[in-house]
Order: sequence, then C-alpha cells, then structure tokens
Amino acid sequence: MTEILTDTVKSMKLDLVYYGKDILSQVAEDVQDINDDLLETIDSMFGVMYREKGVGLAGPQVGLKKRIIVIDPGNDPRHKIALINPVILESSDTTEPYDEGCLSLPGLIAAVIRPSEILLRAVNSKGKNIEIEAGGIMARVIQHEIDHLNGILFIDRIEKFVRDEMKFELKKIKKMNVKTA
Repeated sequence: MTEILTDTVKSMKLDLVYYGKDILSQVAEDVQDINDDLLETIDSMFGVMYREKGVGLAGPQVGLKKRIIVIDPGNDPRHKIALINPVILESSDTTEPYDEGCLSLPGLIAAVIRPSEILLRAVNSKGKNIEIEAGGIMARVIQHEIDHLNGILFIDRIEKFVRDEMKFELKKIKKMNVKTA
C-alpha cells in the first residue's frame, strides 16, 4: 500500500481538490510506513496549505486517500505539525460555535459547533506516537481536518436550511474541479 502512495506522489504535483470530488466523501486509509516519500508528501501538503492561505489541510484535499493532516494556525510556531493516523480519544462536553471555512469550499463560511477541547493520539513525522491536548483554534482545526479523513465536510455539520442557501455557490465550486482534473 505504501508503494501506491509513493508512486502516486512521485508522478503528480499536489493540487487542491474541491467540493464535488468523490475523495472528499470517502474515509481515508491509515498510513503504514513513514519514509522519505511520505515526508516529501507532508512538505508538499504544507506548501499547498500556505499557498492557499489555510491553517490546516488533509490528505483527501490534495487527492490522497491517506490519513495525513498538516496544521499551522499561525499563532505559535510550536503548533505547526503533521499528524499521521490521528484519532480523537476524548472530547470535552463543552462546545462552541465558530465560523469555519475550508480550502476545498472556497468562499463559504458557516458556524459549526464543536467540542472546545480534545485529546488526540497520532504519529508525528518522526514516527513517534504522540498525544496532544488541544483547545481553542488548535482543537477546532484538528477536528475539522480529521473530519476530512472521515469523509465529512464542515457543511455536513450545519443545519440543512443553511446548506440549502449555499446551493448556488456549491454548484460553482464543483466546476472548479474541471480545471484541476
């Protein structure tokens, strides 16, 4: 399976995929090996995220059906991190709404209610198992990106009537995939 990821990454330049691509509604697969090709993929994902002025990016958003996320909320250099096979172990009972957007849904923003704190387990880019307690924007971004790994978009977490109001914009976003296909 790692060989497939390796061959795919070597033969393609990572580009953002947009709403309407099947990969965004599929569950991503665990990463089996951390190797040089995976580290290059992670670097490329950071490059795409920064180019698009985002704070987080998941593998499926660049066409990779792999459980990889990169995060840099920009408020603390220690928060720039790549997480492989992340799993939320615990979530607080306290929730908060926050206006979310998404690089794969450009221009759309809606209030999403999420737990305000989480406990996460993942593997870092050095292959070390880590646990992270996160709150605030870091918890928000991690949850949003893990949703991508599970085939969930932020618009799947909002009220139907709000999503219905976005129908015209969603049609336009779907057409953006034609440019990158």
